Amino acid sequence: MLCQNCEQNEANVHITRIINGEKTEVFLCEECAEEKGQFSLESEAFSFQNLLSGILNPDVSSSVSREAALKCENCGLKYGEFSETGILGCAECYDQFSERLEPLIKRIQGSSQHEGKVPKRKGGDLRLRNKLNHLREELDQVIAEENFEKAAELRDQIYELEDRLGSEQK
Repeated sequence: MLCQNCEQNEANVHITRIINGEKTEVFLCEECAEEKGQFSLESEAFSFQNLLSGILNPDVSSSVSREAALKCENCGLKYGEFSETGILGCAECYDQFSERLEPLIKRIQGSSQHEGKVPKRKGGDLRLRNKLNHLREELDQVIAEENFEKAAELRDQIYELEDRLGSEQK
């Protein structure tokens, strides 16, 4: 795609603005974006640390709180330092700052539990085990509801999956 400003260079900067609910998108080359003051590779505004700091501290005007004074007992890193750099000091920092990190991780990733992906070629056994666990949970639920016809169907599906897993492991 060509730059929407000069219409000569390849557009490699994508700017999206949402103002009063109205979304506008602009595709610019690096030179036009720098000229318009929208982007610079050397710009501090687009550094990774500033991006993380903005996510960690959305209210920039807030003063240093006792939260910033929290300190990792293992490495000595203060939470305030982490919020400026976005870099934890050691593995213990995750435990020390867990109350603050959990909402942050949820805000960034949408969940605080990593789901991961199962490889298509090599993940067949894992997929079957996950499905088996899901069916067992569902079976417990329908038994509690006294829906014995559905329970019998689920039991048969579980037996079939257990047979498949058993034959694949041999």
